[in-house]
Amino acid sequence: MADLLNTSISGLLAFQRALDVTSHNITNANTPGYSRQLPDFQTRTPQFLGGNWVGAGANVAAVNRAYDNFLSSQARSASSAFNQSNTFATGAARISNLFGDSTTGLSASMQKFVNSLQSVADSPNSVAARQTMLSEAQSLVERLKSYDASLKSLDSQVNASISTEADTISSLARGIADLNKQIATGYAQSGGRQAPNDLLDQRDRLIDQLATHVNVSVVQTDDNQLNVFIGNGQPLVVGSDPAKVVATSDPYDPTRKRLAVQSSAGTIDITGSVSGGTLGGLLSFRSEMLDTARNSIGKISVALADVMNQQHNAGMDLNGNMGGDFFSVGDVVVRSHANNTGNASATVTRTDTGALTNTDYILTNTAGGWSLRRADNGAAVPMTGTGTAGDPFVVDGMSIVVSGTAGVGDSLKIMPTSGAVSPMRVLITDPSEIAAAAPIRAQATAGNQGNATISAGEVLNPTNPALRTAATITFTSATTYTVSGDPTVYTYTAGSNIDANGWRVQINGTPQAGDSFTVGDNSNGTGDNRNMLLLAGLMNEPVMDNGTTSLSQGIGKFVGDIGVKTNQAQVTAAAQKVVAEEAEASMQSVSGVNLDEEAANLLRFQQAYMAISQMIRVADSCFQSVLDATRG
Repeated sequence: MADLLNTSISGLLAFQRALDVTSHNITNANTPGYSRQLPDFQTRTPQFLGGNWVGAGANVAAVNRAYDNFLSSQARSASSAFNQSNTFATGAARISNLFGDSTTGLSASMQKFVNSLQSVADSPNSVAARQTMLSEAQSLVERLKSYDASLKSLDSQVNASISTEADTISSLARGIADLNKQIATGYAQSGGRQAPNDLLDQRDRLIDQLATHVNVSVVQTDDNQLNVFIGNGQPLVVGSDPAKVVATSDPYDPTRKRLAVQSSAGTIDITGSVSGGTLGGLLSFRSEMLDTARNSIGKISVALADVMNQQHNAGMDLNGNMGGDFFSVGDVVVRSHANNTGNASATVTRTDTGALTNTDYILTNTAGGWSLRRADNGAAVPMTGTGTAGDPFVVDGMSIVVSGTAGVGDSLKIMPTSGAVSPMRVLITDPSEIAAAAPIRAQATAGNQGNATISAGEVLNPTNPALRTAATITFTSATTYTVSGDPTVYTYTAGSNIDANGWRVQINGTPQAGDSFTVGDNSNGTGDNRNMLLLAGLMNEPVMDNGTTSLSQGIGKFVGDIGVKTNQAQVTAAAQKVVAEEAEASMQSVSGVNLDEEAANLLRFQQAYMAISQMIRVADSCFQSVLDATRG
């Protein structure tokens, strides 16, 4: 009877444990990160009785999690990739909306300014048209400054988010390390036979949350703890020892945040190696979209000011004066590294707008002298010159003069265009000072015998003191001519350039000996619009990207590139969302609680429990029968 009773009791206890597990599963059906648990039934060691091996019942050897490491790892990677692409796409959409609006966007603002130039060209004497041009110029400048301010604000938001992400990651690391300690203790208490399943779920959930912020890799130790790594293998959690992720100041710009891991081994900068998750999305958005947009808008502003100023200087206003600069922009920004040991500085001047790029540069003093590399990808950039005032470094449209004493390893950050927009302004405030006219006029002398004609003339050097001094081109024969003030006899070729006194003309046709042409002051040409036509046409002249892109094309390309990158980011985010959802569904198909299945288990275990109860009653009845028989 004892064997029957013991066997029944073992089954009673086993199915009671199974009911406990099922109840736990049902209770946690909606608990985030919970993995359903399964009782592991095993037969007890049989007994040898009467020449036979008799079964001794069953017990629950362990309660196991329904968990798949591979599916979990896939779900984390997919979640990390989605959060990175989604964060990038969200930021990109904000920049795209800023510049791409059909009525207030950059292209629309520039077109309004160009239209105002054309209106002055159509009516050069109209003060109203001139005032409208100044108003549109001011509106364009304010629009550019508004863009720059919005990008700076977005940069500040990114910096704040990076700090928040660092704090969140550090908090999660502490939680994982604490759970590692509890899990190791839990395994030790059970002699390694029973996993602390709920603690494992809690730890996995924290790691899953961590993966939404940054890409992680996980390695299990012999004592069932998990070591967590980020970046290029920098340890975030080692056993029960968590590292701390902190937002640090950029050595060239204290307002710009970088990332570092602080641990007992020291502090390591991980800004360039972090990927995945919200943090990876923020860093990639800043480097690939935000910095590029700020540099591009600065480059466009510099190009606009440069070509407008050059041509406006070559014109004449309503007062008969030569035009001056129309726009002013900020200078090249140079910043020293916070850890420089010397006092070296650099004066950087823009010398060729067409050669400017969208990148910043790092100028470093090495044992072999100064070297330059791109700030975005570290690629070396060759320079000419020695860096002195007499022989400056020349590179990518800039002239660099280095002064002071630099220690080996000291560096300077050069930002050619990002500081151009904020101080930008319109220098002309009086409509009469708009230089719409050309300062010179060329014409044929009355009585010429040939059929040669002369072009209106163009200004090559507005600072030439003899520019507006009357000059005569006299043909000494049908094939030779002289220019007053110059004894040289030149050979005439129809249509070729004739340059003198800072101007240029072309003569076409067949002149005769004695024919002459005059080039002189156009002080009475208030209705002249030649310079304004040239100003309006500059928007379509190739002045950017080494003379391959016009301002209009540059703006269109800039806005178009932002739109394309934004669309690509949104498509990628949508695709990654599907992948992440499928990976999560695959993991839940293994680990998730199915209430229908649990209800079936509940019924099955309950019936087994009741049947075992009946076996105990049978054992008791048999035992009572024996007692009754022995009493007689």
